[in-house]
This record gives sequence, C-alpha cells and structure tokens, in this order.
Amino acid sequence: MLKFALIPAMLLMTATTGAFAQQPQRSGTAQEQAACSRDVQKFCRKIMDQGDLVILSCLQQNRPKISKACNAVLVSHGQ
Repeated sequence: MLKFALIPAMLLMTATTGAFAQQPQRSGTAQEQAACSRDVQKFCRKIMDQGDLVILSCLQQNRPKISKACNAVLVSHGQ
C-alpha cells in the first residue's frame, strides 16, 4: 500500500524550474507529471522540500481545488 502512496507523490515532485532540475528522475508518465505540476506549485509550494508523502497529503487536503486532471492521476493510483 505504501508503494502505491509514493507513486503519485514522486511523480508530482517533478518540476520544470531550474531548482528542481537536479532532482532524480521521478516515476509516472510525462502526462501524469504535467497534470499535477501546476497544482503542486500552486497549493503545495511551501512544503515541496518536505518529501513525497507530505506533498501527497497536501494534494489530498486541497482535493476540491486541484485540477480534474491531477485528481484523475491520484484516483488512478488509488489515492
């Protein structure tokens, strides 16, 4: 179960900014990463350095506000 919780969180950490270019390659398709990257930056920017599970929790707490595409990614990974 923990494995499935980490997948969406890890794919969400991928960002296009230079500061995150040094991050290791994350799992998830390019489409999944693109679906959630704006939501992560918008709702979870302050906690982006606190780990994948914290970001997943942030997205879940902001679920009514996140995009339909990002919500679909979470649902597809059992979140």
